[in-house]
Amino acid sequence: MSNIDVWKIREDFPILKAKVRGKDLVYLDNAATTQKPQIVIDKLVQYYSEMNSNIHRGVHYLSELSTKEFEKARKIVKKFINANFDEEIIFTRGTTESINLVASSFGKKFINEGDEIIISAMEHHSNIVPWQMVCEERGAILKVIPMNDDAELMMDEFKKLISEKTKLVSIVHISNSLGTINPIRNIIKIAHQAGAKVLIDGAQSVQHLKVDVNNLDCDFFVLSGHKLYGPTGVGILYGKKELLEAMPPYQGGGDMIRSVTFEKTLYNDLPYKFEAGTPNIADGIALGTAIQYVESIGLDNIYEYEMELLNYGTEKLLEIPELRIIGTAKEKASVISFVLDNIHPHDVGTLLDREGVAVRTGHHCTEPVMRRFDVPATSRASFSFYNTKEEIDALVKAIKRTILMFG
Repeated sequence: MSNIDVWKIREDFPILKAKVRGKDLVYLDNAATTQKPQIVIDKLVQYYSEMNSNIHRGVHYLSELSTKEFEKARKIVKKFINANFDEEIIFTRGTTESINLVASSFGKKFINEGDEIIISAMEHHSNIVPWQMVCEERGAILKVIPMNDDAELMMDEFKKLISEKTKLVSIVHISNSLGTINPIRNIIKIAHQAGAKVLIDGAQSVQHLKVDVNNLDCDFFVLSGHKLYGPTGVGILYGKKELLEAMPPYQGGGDMIRSVTFEKTLYNDLPYKFEAGTPNIADGIALGTAIQYVESIGLDNIYEYEMELLNYGTEKLLEIPELRIIGTAKEKASVISFVLDNIHPHDVGTLLDREGVAVRTGHHCTEPVMRRFDVPATSRASFSFYNTKEEIDALVKAIKRTILMFG
């Protein structure tokens, strides 16, 4: 058994006491966004109540206090993923903006006609569309690593795709729609042997697994705050310092400049070169608080408990004859996507909601994945360390009731 005291942890999350349509809320949509502990909510209130001010600009007390708290959060993120320097941590609006920043800036500097970019068949749209745009603009070629019927990347095919023309490999760490944990350490090693840089989409991984960017040796790593028990609208781009220094700014504006005249602009040092305008100060500070909260529980403890939930949920759902799980990789995170015979996932989600059970339905911003498995959409239950086996039982009961309603 894990070291998680789930009932004690649930007391930290006020929304888990909510009622939905007269039923206790069973929140199983954590891959879309996680709920927030009271300590994070309190930090947001404290910021706006006690220190609200713009940062990096003022010499007055509130500005200095806000700046100190914001830069403290940057240090917390740096330590959390074991980056080497504070300036390797860039605040963004989320994983999507982080990937677009790299696509725009790295693409402008390093991608030329005939070059190749490699992604995988299980990528989120946010890790597909920006690279399509780069390829169209720069005359580069996009290649895709296929996956097998268990939703595992076909590494032999990856080795065939990569060449001296490959400039970047951009890969999801954990699939949001399948739960597959990809062998990113091996992918990074193979890519570097070919001279390519590597971006890892960690939107679905940092809340489940310990991530050490130094040990992985990835060139870029991106994440979102709201999937890590922090606020929406804030995310992180980690990049190796020498790479970020070589890349041009993503946006122009205040704070990313050292000097401006009508004739010429000199850009600021890292990390501010990539943080134009007033940043999302409150949410950045609260992200630091969220990370400290997760660390107080321990990612090893979180992973162990969530694996208990995954195994229990998989076992219980497979007892339903009409249900098929999409994504059966050997290495999985706590995500179960499924379809029911002759019942559309949207109908499943609607009827589960009547029982107070919140799951995600649709293509999960991974339309190519749905086409690969020949389904229009799936229903997805994604578990967090605040979920319980009793909630999984409620999910199973609601699914069986849905099947009965459809005859």
